[in-house]
Amino acid sequence: MTFTEFNFRDELNKAIETAGFKEPSPIQEKAIPVVLAGKDIVGQAQTGTGKTAAFGLPILNKLELDGSVEAVIIVPTRELATQVSDEIFRFGKFLGINTATVYGGTSYSRQLKHIEKASVIVATPGRFLDLLRGGKIDIAPKYVVLDEADEMLDMGFLDDIKEIFTFMPSDRQTLLFSATMPQAIKDLAKRILVEPEFITITKSEVTNAKITQSFYVVEEFERDEALIRLLDYKDPNKAIIFCRMKSEVDRITTMLVSQGYAAKGLHGDMEQRQREETIRAFKKDLEILVATDVAARGLDVNDVTHVFNYHIPFDSESYVHRIGRTGRAGKEGLAISLVTPAEFRSLLKIQKSVGSKLIAKEIPSIHEVKGKKSNELLEKIEQADVSENSITLIEQLKEEYDLSTIAYKLATLLEDEMKIAGNERIGKNMNEISRIESRAKNDRGGDRGRRSRGGYRGGNRSRNSSSRNGGGDRGGRNSSRSGDRNRRR
Repeated sequence: MTFTEFNFRDELNKAIETAGFKEPSPIQEKAIPVVLAGKDIVGQAQTGTGKTAAFGLPILNKLELDGSVEAVIIVPTRELATQVSDEIFRFGKFLGINTATVYGGTSYSRQLKHIEKASVIVATPGRFLDLLRGGKIDIAPKYVVLDEADEMLDMGFLDDIKEIFTFMPSDRQTLLFSATMPQAIKDLAKRILVEPEFITITKSEVTNAKITQSFYVVEEFERDEALIRLLDYKDPNKAIIFCRMKSEVDRITTMLVSQGYAAKGLHGDMEQRQREETIRAFKKDLEILVATDVAARGLDVNDVTHVFNYHIPFDSESYVHRIGRTGRAGKEGLAISLVTPAEFRSLLKIQKSVGSKLIAKEIPSIHEVKGKKSNELLEKIEQADVSENSITLIEQLKEEYDLSTIAYKLATLLEDEMKIAGNERIGKNMNEISRIESRAKNDRGGDRGRRSRGGYRGGNRSRNSSSRNGGGDRGGRNSSRSGDRNRRR
């Protein structure tokens, strides 16, 4: 199926084509016709499955553009509000749609000015309710969306949401989306929706089929070296590296920058302005974003080619959210996880929960990385056009050297740019991985008591950044590496 089959307005189809969207995701394919038909919806789907387009596109197609606020989208966090607002604006730009983003911590007057010109409001519950209670806005939207409803429940917004709907007109279309369906969300749905259609994305549909998922087994002290080696080998155009803790984000970002990578960190302790600047940089030309789950929730960048799990997350929902940052807009993506033998049972649980196969692989050796880079270099040489400056340079060199010597010297300079640091081999080979997997599957308990949510409580934790009190000493392990990556931005 393609988006053209929905018979959207020409302006909307143009925006979809410009965004690079080709085939609708499962939630989009199921939800869009129902929204176009005017029915209320309860949609159960994980983060990263394309819900914004699932409700945004049909609503934009139905707007009358009468100068009033016709749609309100309520989301749990300011980051998600910004992301959804940007997405709606991007889809509606050829329709002349204006959006207003409403959240706490910013000027009321500025937000009110934006609302005056907006067709769509994207808001967090607290600030939106303040505006309604204070009589600062008087709106009667035809469409109201609750996105990430279970997240809002966890954040304590349930009473606010109930009160918000006392200000909404009874004659409206209401769409509720949630990754999970606890009883409180079911009760809320009964209260605010009228004869809704229920749409559920099954386990097999949770993860995008265009995302290739793989994992590498390493010892705890090898994580940094493995990450660098994989970045060297994969050479991603744009990548997100997910970490568990803020201190880990800061340490890994510093390490990558010292290695010549264009990288920035994103976590909850950063000021809002810093976070927004980092996201803008990543959308533009930043090569690598290192982030925690909280900071990256709702992050929507269509050209992310790789997602790395420096540590695997604690649950399958976080895993789905993380890898959903790649393979967007019909493109292919790669999701790569680093796991230790101690974490293998957690990996198997995630694999079973999401219903997709994660492929075991070996960390490439230095020889393999050099071979790949040499082949890529040969391809570039074959495809390169000869410039006048290069002809002049060679003619000058021919005054002192023969052509063979010139070629050898130039090849040596290029080889210096491809130096790969670290040990020849990192991590476990396939035979070792098979044995670890077999033990993990047969283990009925054993040392489970020593594990703490995916890792050992003691042991080697002091060797890495998993401690909340610091960043470990692995930065020193990497600081001795030579090999200046001048080819990096």
